[in-house]
Amino acid sequence: MHGGNPYQTRMTRTAGRLARPALALAHAAVLAACSAIPLAPASGPPVTTIDVVERGWHTDVCVQVQDVPDLQAWLAQGFAGATHLCFGFGERDYVLTREHGVLATLSALWPGRGAILMTVLRDTPAAAYGADKVVTLQVGAAGKAHLAAYLAGSVQRDDLARPVQLGDGPYAGSLYFGATPNYAGYYTCNTWTADALRAAQLPVDGSVLFASAVLRQAREVAACQRSDKLTGSGTDPVCISR
Repeated sequence: MHGGNPYQTRMTRTAGRLARPALALAHAAVLAACSAIPLAPASGPPVTTIDVVERGWHTDVCVQVQDVPDLQAWLAQGFAGATHLCFGFGERDYVLTREHGVLATLSALWPGRGAILMTVLRDTPAAAYGADKVVTLQVGAAGKAHLAAYLAGSVQRDDLARPVQLGDGPYAGSLYFGATPNYAGYYTCNTWTADALRAAQLPVDGSVLFASAVLRQAREVAACQRSDKLTGSGTDPVCISR
């Protein structure tokens, strides 16, 4: 870890194992069943940034607390001084039992209940996870709003519209919530992250299973955005939406 001090600076590898290569290989034939979230045209210049975090086989998406005040009030009331909220998706039984043997891994091949892991940071994702593990992306006003709605919609609610909390996460500053989508070998944590980026109006293909595919696309978008900024040509729509 580099610099800063999130609620815990040494992250365990538990969340990094939410997506396993065996799951992806077993269901590669059903990629077409993955996300179909439509992309809408971007409007106006970027107004904020979000971060994609690589955590082994798993990916998270991080948003600034100031951009999602409703989410902070709803999910992270007890965390003073928070600057970022990071969200990841996984198979509920797998992450809650924290038993990651062969049988537990194979059982996640079949569609089952999902879980959302929220990690609260008091510093930037780059400081918490290392700059080489983080890709920062520019997002427009519409993308910011749609991403916030996507994250909120991914968290399961009870009959009183309260978030369904499943317990503490694997390290300090993290919590598990029930997820509305199901987890399966053809809809992994990385598919969910890709859908989050698409909700943010970024040109990302949602039919992915591997963290490497999400990170590759995120880096391509980031490079496009940097190039556009350096040329002074204004925000190229291809860097924001398609």
